[in-house]
Amino acid sequence: MIRLDTLSPAPGSRKGKKRVGRGDGSRKGSFSGRGCKGQKARSGFRMKPGFEGGQLPIIKRLPSQRGFTNIFKTEYDVVNVGQLNVFEAGAEIDIVKLMTAGLVKTGQKLIKILGEGEIDRPLTVKAEKFSATAKSKIEAAGGKVEEVGI
Repeated sequence: MIRLDTLSPAPGSRKGKKRVGRGDGSRKGSFSGRGCKGQKARSGFRMKPGFEGGQLPIIKRLPSQRGFTNIFKTEYDVVNVGQLNVFEAGAEIDIVKLMTAGLVKTGQKLIKILGEGEIDRPLTVKAEKFSATAKSKIEAAGGKVEEVGI
């Protein structure tokens, strides 16, 4: 029967402790594997993580990085109301029309209409977001605003 107090490791599986400072004949005598003098030869020496021998550590040499980048941020392609004057009156404007007019570079991002500039014709504008001033300017010109769901 096997009992816990009779268990022992397999022969050869455990290595003996390195005995330093037991004479020069042991090849671990004299300086005991610590080299000659210096901070690292002393007892109780412990090098702190990031210590670089007294030179200014890399963590202090690099510029500090503050804040963080929100990976869930919603990015918009911005179009101002004044840019919509390139379309004829009564036109229905969506992302495809904005791309063909060159107001939006790629169709990857969502569209947001901002209120900079003036609009002088009634247009039906479809986009994901509108600023309050853009909405009021489009409706004041006789146009319609349609928020497309995200």
